[in-house]
Amino acid sequence: MAKETFKTLRIKLVKSPIGYSKRQKGTIRALGLRRMNQVVTHADTAVIRGMIAKVPHLIQVEEGEG
Repeated sequence: MAKETFKTLRIKLVKSPIGYSKRQKGTIRALGLRRMNQVVTHADTAVIRGMIAKVPHLIQVEEGEG
């Protein structure tokens, strides 16, 4: 059986969303980030890429294989 590989994204919150709009705070929460330096892993989809594009100044993203 062939193992399927898919792209994943490791997203780390590197700057606090305090002082930014409610919309940006909501995007950070929707990504699953709650505290500084927390890392979450998501599948590389268009929806997640769109969320990342809205808050690039608050997060750090690494691509990987999953």
